[in-house]
This record gives sequence, structure tokens and C-alpha cells, in this order.
Amino acid sequence: MAASDLAIRVHDLGVRFRRNRRGRRSIKDLFADSSRRSKPGEFWALRNVGFDVRPGESIGVVGRNGQGKSTLLKLVAGVLIPDEGGVDIRGGVAPLIEITGGFVGDLTVRENVRLTAGLHGMTRAEVARRYDGIIDFAELDDFQYTPYKHLSNGMKVRLAFSVVSQLEEPILLVDEVLAVGDKAFREKCYRRIDELLAEGRTLFFVSHNERDLRRFCTRGLYLDKGALKLDGADTRDAEGLPEPTE
Repeated sequence: MAASDLAIRVHDLGVRFRRNRRGRRSIKDLFADSSRRSKPGEFWALRNVGFDVRPGESIGVVGRNGQGKSTLLKLVAGVLIPDEGGVDIRGGVAPLIEITGGFVGDLTVRENVRLTAGLHGMTRAEVARRYDGIIDFAELDDFQYTPYKHLSNGMKVRLAFSVVSQLEEPILLVDEVLAVGDKAFREKCYRRIDELLAEGRTLFFVSHNERDLRRFCTRGLYLDKGALKLDGADTRDAEGLPEPTE
């Protein structure tokens, strides 16, 4: 399939981190080409990862903790820059990852909605048109003029999910956010994601909750030690897909 027909193309993707800031290099490293230099304490969080995602697919990313799932999601979102390879995205993304980031503690809920939605690309007219729905979904009608820092953690997550899920981007990235909040609000989030999928959105989903993966995802990517070990067909059958446990 041509790249122009794909929602996401990940090719030869690699990103490396350092375990600590300081370290000693060998003499060989000092004279080596910078691209080939090994740095002390350095490790590859992901390497040689590649796959294609078609528009409308629902992809579940599974693996034990520390295997690169959230790192992969951040690379797809553009939050991280890869050291090798790349990610090609057709259209924009609505990132439900670390969703309470970007909110300003001293600003009110109302001000934060305008600010955050604007940063995600909504025009003033769009924010005004969607504002009541955002507040209603987040169940924060009585807190519109409350400083964000005075909200409970549950309220912050509700507000963030409400804003980001209103974005009209074709690709939805979700990282464990449904694990937060009470059962009633989780069910509301589930219904909202079902609505977005019914509209033909593409879903890229990270979770340790097997029930969530089976509900939303039709394909699974299994990561182990930073490598893509399995690209499974249907997570609702999921015969060969390793359990998404820790």
C-alpha cells in the first residue's frame, strides 16, 4: 500500500536514552564518527520498529512495563524525536497521553479550556461552539471559574479528556487514561471512543487492561525489549498475542 493511503507509517524507528547524565567514554569513542559513538549508560528504548496502519484501524499496543509502549506512542504523537528512522502521519493526531499536561494551575477552568483547545488547533469560533459540550461532558458546570489547581485529580482528567476528545483529528492516541477516574466516567469515555471509531477515526491504544484492548482494538502490536515481536491480526480472538499483563 502506498504511503499516501496509510494513516501511519513507522519505518526503521529507533530512539535511545541515557540512564544517567554522566559517564566515561573509551578512547575509541572519542575518535569514532558521532553517529556510531556509544555513550556511557545509553540504551535503545526502541529500535528497528516498523509497521503500517490503515485509516480506520484500531491498534492495541501491548507488552510488559518498560518495553517501549508509551515511548512509541509519544513518537507517533511527535512529542519525541527519533534517533533513527521516522514516523509518517497522514492528518493530525488527538493525543490522549499525559493529558493533564499543558493546563495552567492559576487559570480558571474556563480559561484553560480556551487555552488548551487553542493550543491543539481549535479556532476561537470552534472553542465557543464546543465550550458548553466540553464542560457538560466533564461535569464541571459548577467549577467553570475555579482555578485549575484547586480541582481534584479526577476533575483534571475529566476536563482534559473532554477537551482532547472534541478534536476532529483523524488519529486518536490513547495511553492508559481510561484507568483514571470513577466507573461512571470511564463508561462515558468508552462511549465517546466508540463514537469516534464509528466516525472512521484511527485508534492507537496502549493499555494493560485486556478488556479495553478487546473492546476497542482489532489488531495488536507486541513490544518486548524495545523490539516489535508480534503484529497480531485480531485482538478479539488474540490466540497468539501475549497477555498484556505487567
